[in-house]
Amino acid sequence: MLIKSIDDKSPRLKLLTELRQSALLDTFQENWLKSELQRQQRGWQGERDAAFYIDSWKRDSDTHAVLHDLRLLADGETAQIDHLVISRTQRFYLFETKCFNGQMHINEQGEFSVEYPGERVFGVPSPLEQSRRHERILSKVLDRLGINARAGGAFSFHHIVLVHPKAVIHRPDAKRFDTRNVIKADMIARWHDEYVEGLNAVQVFGNLLKLHSEGSLKAWAEKLAREHLPENPLELPEFMKPKVTAPTFNQPKAAGNASPSVSAPPVTRAAAIEITDATGHPLYRKLVCANCQAKLSYAEGRFCWNQAARYGGLQYCRQHQSSF
Repeated sequence: MLIKSIDDKSPRLKLLTELRQSALLDTFQENWLKSELQRQQRGWQGERDAAFYIDSWKRDSDTHAVLHDLRLLADGETAQIDHLVISRTQRFYLFETKCFNGQMHINEQGEFSVEYPGERVFGVPSPLEQSRRHERILSKVLDRLGINARAGGAFSFHHIVLVHPKAVIHRPDAKRFDTRNVIKADMIARWHDEYVEGLNAVQVFGNLLKLHSEGSLKAWAEKLAREHLPENPLELPEFMKPKVTAPTFNQPKAAGNASPSVSAPPVTRAAAIEITDATGHPLYRKLVCANCQAKLSYAEGRFCWNQAARYGGLQYCRQHQSSF
């Protein structure tokens, strides 16, 4: 049964795309935006592709619950679980999606690297270890929600790395490091069948003793879905704040003289209510607070521009946003 779908990432992609058009960016910010946009696009596509295969496998099952794109918080730590599948036999399958353009290499020590065209090789964090850290946070959330295993039993957690069906995986000797749980996304059903077939009679009998009802399984999954904390699509790192100088505005030139630069008068809440057309204001669509002329981030400016009826078509810092 499908309990939670992937969050819509299009607002984030739209923000990054629009921000790349800004004339206020320095070289570092331009490069970060380009890289971040590509990473977000690849990641979202990879998650959707993996979700398709997982949904084809267990979306209509009454023995498994499926949650995609689950972000949990416990004790100040965050777990971003790409895909979570819960079985009625108290098994939690955590799927970590990786969308590498190059070939994946795994050595005998369990270290991951990616080889790109031109023989460039980059080490990458182990997605298996990343998933195990997510397990620790998930366990805390389950405990907080009062989701417990049957008496005498315990939950079991399984970590699987999903890569694109066309990816190339270079594996070590299985006796040195077991990579059975690093699979191509279109192999999920086969992987699970082989996993179940590998259980011995004692384990199978134990699973029957731990069996929960479909209603209990659904209740668990819905509780977890309510714990989801979506990321703020407008949030940007501190270094992405535009580097602008204190604004100056040129007055119309008097005959024979260049007028001095002056600051625009502050716009208070009462004054903003009276504004019917802000396009003539010297601070219109500037990343500067119309009240105190403090520098603004693009996200702060965009927030106000999207609520023109409230802010009169101008923009304000967070302190003065709250005064409206």
